Amino acid sequence: MSNLNFKNVQTIIAPDVEILGDIKMNGGIIIYGSIKGDVITDGPIRVAKNGKVVGHLRGGDILVGGAVTGDIESSGQVFLGKNCRLDGNIQYFKLHIEDGAVFTGRCDLTNLK
Repeated sequence: MSNLNFKNVQTIIAPDVEILGDIKMNGGIIIYGSIKGDVITDGPIRVAKNGKVVGHLRGGDILVGGAVTGDIESSGQVFLGKNCRLDGNIQYFKLHIEDGAVFTGRCDLTNLK
């Protein structure tokens, strides 16, 4: 796996949690549960293997191991894991796609960093 920075994580969404609405924060987040809304932060975002997001992700380093329906905007690296399902566009500084990842959308290199 890539060298992603997940040291600044203050929030964890547990597997049995479903959030309906946007999340706006400054630190990092790991999502094991389900979010129907956008996740916006300056920190890293990790969607775990069984995590699910229906909404846009905007943050630093972003790792998708679960399912995301929505666009991703990263000021750092985006890593799509082998079990990931992404239906949306990606704006990235650096992109890694693991064998087995399912991705439907467009990729655009950005100069946000």
